[in-house]
Amino acid sequence: MSTLALNAEALYRELLRGVGHLCNPQTRLVGITSGGAWLAQRLQKDLNWPHESGVISSALHRDDFAQRGLSSGGQTVLPFDVNGADIIVLDDVLYTGRTIRAVLNELFDFGRPASVRLAVLVDRGGRELPIQADFAAARVTLPASQSLALARDEAGVFSFHVEDH
Repeated sequence: MSTLALNAEALYRELLRGVGHLCNPQTRLVGITSGGAWLAQRLQKDLNWPHESGVISSALHRDDFAQRGLSSGGQTVLPFDVNGADIIVLDDVLYTGRTIRAVLNELFDFGRPASVRLAVLVDRGGRELPIQADFAAARVTLPASQSLALARDEAGVFSFHVEDH
């Protein structure tokens, strides 16, 4: 069995470049709790973006809510008017697309954006819904028995962990 080694910091630099090209003066960054929120915070700082980034939770709109329950991952905080906004949703790992579907439902509870685009650190395939990232720093293939988790140390440095379940 081969071991997947991903340099999360190198992928972050690629994400920084890609998101920089997607942004316009009206763009707002919104990170999905928790890895996507970490990415949005750091991107806002590294892009010297004048607009505060938002955080969005998928918890209330999950289709597996009965099994997962309400996670303690955080609540949605959008420090801007969603109506008419150009929004880039950020996530660490795109897999089935179900989290993105739930996030879109949550986002539209706050208003009607002009556009919503998706940027991810890693697209691991395995989609169950017709959802596609506008930008992915990397595309990898993992068996369904493994998950890929983004971690952040005290200094804010990113790393990935592959976990078997």
